[in-house]
Amino acid sequence: MAYYGKCIETVIEQLDKFKPQKDSPEQFLEAASTALQTLSPQEQAFVLEVLSGCLEYRKLLTIVVDAFYVRDGRLCLWSDYNLFQVICYLATFQLEELGFQLFCSIVKSQPADKMHKFLRFFFNPLNLCSWIKDEWSLIYETAHVKENWTDPLMRWQPEVQALISHLDGVLASQPPLPKTKAKVTEPKKFNLTVPRPRAIPVPEPVPVVAKPRPVPRSTYQSPKEQQTLEVTKRQNRRKAEELLLRANLGEMRCAVPRQPPVQGSKKKLRLQFPPRIRKTPKLTFYRPNDDVPVKLNTAAILREGALYQRQVEKELQRVDKLVDGAGDFSEFLEWQKKMQAKDLREQLAAGECRRLRGKLSHEEAAAARQRLVQEKQQQAGQKREKMAELAQQCAERRLQEERSVKELVAQVTEGHRNVQVAQVKLMKGRRQAVQAVMEENRGLLQRRVQEAREEKRQRCELISQLRALETQPTRKGKLVDLTQIPGYGLEGEMSVVELRERLARLKEAQRREEAEKRDQITQAKRAKSQELQDALEQIALCRSAMGRAAALRWEEKKAAAPGAPSQDERVLELQRRVAEKAAERRRQAALLHLSPPRAVRPKLRAQLEAQHWQELERSRERGLRALQRGGSACGPARRLEAA
Repeated sequence: MAYYGKCIETVIEQLDKFKPQKDSPEQFLEAASTALQTLSPQEQAFVLEVLSGCLEYRKLLTIVVDAFYVRDGRLCLWSDYNLFQVICYLATFQLEELGFQLFCSIVKSQPADKMHKFLRFFFNPLNLCSWIKDEWSLIYETAHVKENWTDPLMRWQPEVQALISHLDGVLASQPPLPKTKAKVTEPKKFNLTVPRPRAIPVPEPVPVVAKPRPVPRSTYQSPKEQQTLEVTKRQNRRKAEELLLRANLGEMRCAVPRQPPVQGSKKKLRLQFPPRIRKTPKLTFYRPNDDVPVKLNTAAILREGALYQRQVEKELQRVDKLVDGAGDFSEFLEWQKKMQAKDLREQLAAGECRRLRGKLSHEEAAAARQRLVQEKQQQAGQKREKMAELAQQCAERRLQEERSVKELVAQVTEGHRNVQVAQVKLMKGRRQAVQAVMEENRGLLQRRVQEAREEKRQRCELISQLRALETQPTRKGKLVDLTQIPGYGLEGEMSVVELRERLARLKEAQRREEAEKRDQITQAKRAKSQELQDALEQIALCRSAMGRAAALRWEEKKAAAPGAPSQDERVLELQRRVAEKAAERRRQAALLHLSPPRAVRPKLRAQLEAQHWQELERSRERGLRALQRGGSACGPARRLEAA
């Protein structure tokens, strides 16, 4: 029992070393045979036979062991994967050659719980006759699988079930493992040094600060000049309001027309004053918001002052013309107002006509859109039918292309089988070329190292020469007399001291000139600011007067109630047409919503998918048959190489 247990452990160690991505089975078997020279000939033959069989039928064994880990072996370790593969190989392919007694001894040499789980899973008739048989039939032919593997396993069922019951009894007779309580970690204190107590620092003396001067009261009070200006502004405003009220109540004398002189009278012409204008019930003046200050720049102030000056000049010219006997424009203004009101009514009627024409065009456009939607729906139905026919044709063309592609794939796979030999030859040629290039690189590297050493030696010699030159003594410093003239014979030649003195005098003269210019600029700024202040006061008076005049005009406009707009015949006609178009559009929309349902389209997509899946199933079956033929052809060759 120990003999076979040692052999199984050796096979498992070799399988753990095998990597299917990198190693080939033939090379791995050659390496394993050289490594197993220390064993006896009988042991070596047994180990190599089991190892070669596990590598040859690796796909079949992987199917069974993977399913075991998924179903019954979820608690088993993955390190026992190769152990289950070996037991599966012995039970499937070597049970008749070894004999049942030898197989029982091999199973008993391994852990009983693991062997009990795996044998109960593998020799279950439901598993053998259902999915294991189906999975193996995908790799090999079904008749071969049933005749050589599944039927012999079913014949060994009574003996194997007796072995499984024996292993079950062994597991039941084993005493349960005593539960040992885990030791609790006892923490230990760190042996740390006790820090020294910190020394109390000496307090620093508090510096004595001089008592600050108190804040003057004038900081929180407004200046007297500002208060004086505000009082003056209020007085000027009151005076201007009184003057405006008098001007509105009394008519100017120069505006009264002169009467022709009476014949025979020698008295002086006297003006006959008309009755005074009655006082309005209530005057509303424009009161600006003084809380929000408006800051104007110099250009704005001058521009506004010039505007008011021009207005004053125009008013004076008008008064002079009235004095000279010019006519009054009241009748003309009244006629002008009537014409403006008439033009306004015509503009309002024209605007209403334009609005109604736009609404009418909107209704016509909506009706045209509805007609276009109906036409597009009809065209869409025709296009759907055409698209269905095109989809059927495309599906047939795609199926033909897939068949041609599958044929090409089969041809390419046959061509790939002969590529491996060419790849081996190519690898050998590349290795030889790489060795030649490596030898050339070594020679070049040696030459470069020698050149670098020679260059480094030359640099060291140059550095030593430069350092020797630097150590030679040199004269540093030169005596210069700043009061001495150089004596080059130039005109205006002078010493450095004289030059400095002249430059200092020039700087002093420039400072004096700058101070004079600064004084002139400050005086000009003060004069300009005074002019701007006067202009601002005049502008404020003009603004208040204009505000009151605007308020009076606004009151007059409010008193005159506007008349109701008259209805035009064009407007009424357009309203009637708009109502008719809207009703027609609603009728068409109701008919459009009640259109018949679409015809049920054929389920072309479902038919195409079903055809696609059928083609996939057929291609899978053809591929499996090709693999089975290739595996059955390669099996005898591999057995001959292993022997």
